[in-house]
Amino acid sequence: MDKMDYVLHMLDLTGIQGMVVMLTAFLVGFSKTGVSGVLMLVIPVLATVFGGKDSTGVLLPILLVGDIFAVWSYRRNIDWKKVLAPLPWALIGLFLGAVVGRVIADQVFVILIGTIILFCLGILVYTEKMGKNFTVPTGTWFYITAGILSGFATMIGNAAGPIFSVYLLALGLHKNDFMGTNALFFFIINSIKVPVQVFAWHNMELQSFILAGVMVPMVALGAALGLWVIKKINERFFRYLIICMTALSALRLLI
Repeated sequence: MDKMDYVLHMLDLTGIQGMVVMLTAFLVGFSKTGVSGVLMLVIPVLATVFGGKDSTGVLLPILLVGDIFAVWSYRRNIDWKKVLAPLPWALIGLFLGAVVGRVIADQVFVILIGTIILFCLGILVYTEKMGKNFTVPTGTWFYITAGILSGFATMIGNAAGPIFSVYLLALGLHKNDFMGTNALFFFIINSIKVPVQVFAWHNMELQSFILAGVMVPMVALGAALGLWVIKKINERFFRYLIICMTALSALRLLI
């Protein structure tokens, strides 16, 4: 038994599950420091392989590893005020998501993940279509709404990225400031989600954290590539590709 087989056996994973987790860890690192939309590509795949609620327990510790890499990489570009403004409202959304996730069946959970992802994709498609003509409201109601929706979406399916991105776009942040502020917000939110999923949803055990530890090199590799790619790639083409692939993956959950 080689090292990878030993790890899979220790963590009670099949070969397919192991490969999906490795891909997930790599894309988490890549999305946290590079193109954030790529993360939505793997969420439906995880839900298909592990089940809806269990997939969020697998993903959350890996996301926290990615958050740490991202916060460190963009630590000089964090705007605390823009993180704290929507945070109380995000906690309300997180609580609502925790209650909903507690009472619904797993199949409904999977459908809800797919629906949220398609909603997020709709936001991305609309902003892409509008381009420079896209204007975002900046009133108090907007960051309240963005906070609640972000909290709910991240609790249910770790899919709040596009919603929070629209909030940050409204603030006119430069690229690095956008990445740093986004990284800190989700590090705080994801940390708060841990006790909810451990004690309320019961879908995270010690195994989840061991798996995240094993995947640190894959997250680091993805993070390094993300830092390089964000400086080089034609982001518009890449976003179009991710939008199309993620839409197909989300539809797979709903069919």
